[in-house]
Amino acid sequence: MKTSEKIIQLLKTQGPLTAKVLASELSLTTMGVRQHMQGLEDDGDVSFEDKKAARGRPTRFWSLTSKSNSHFSDRHEELSVQLIDSVITVFGDSGLEKLITHREQASLSLYQQSMSGKHSLIDKLNALAELRSREGYMATIVEDESCFWLMENHCPICAAASKCLNFCRSELNLFQTILNDEATVSREEHIIEGARRCAYKVTPLSAVKSSIQ
Repeated sequence: MKTSEKIIQLLKTQGPLTAKVLASELSLTTMGVRQHMQGLEDDGDVSFEDKKAARGRPTRFWSLTSKSNSHFSDRHEELSVQLIDSVITVFGDSGLEKLITHREQASLSLYQQSMSGKHSLIDKLNALAELRSREGYMATIVEDESCFWLMENHCPICAAASKCLNFCRSELNLFQTILNDEATVSREEHIIEGARRCAYKVTPLSAVKSSIQ
């Protein structure tokens, strides 16, 4: 993988970073990273924001632009939108809802099979993240003090989800169904709403009960 591609991957998964942090991650000099950033900026893939530091000069943070999405899987965005329009035209809104429900049930069956034999919540979440990453969502699991986070740094069905938010509702419902006996799931960050990623908070039922008592 080229250095510029590694930089794009890091910014996608970690959010805005400084040249110093990127240099440390890639074992490069900050000067070398800045040269790559200049090229990426010229191509329109990155932009920067200078943030005021406690002392000294402002710190420059680099982040990805919407143009950088071309580097990631899009599941044939234009075709997806056209198909949604066609389903609505031919079968109406109820036909689209049936399609979304069918997709949810098919995914539920696949996910449950993959989680067979996984007994702990963290094992199930890791299996889920692996499945989602294979589907293009660049998913990771982060453990917090009282909960877990399923982070999805890319949305390969973004165009379809933007056209019909029921795709997003269906995915949240899918996660809750899979983990229903062990945790509650809520979406706290949403790419469709302008966030850089989708973040799902997974709270173990034991933690929920403790907060109520």
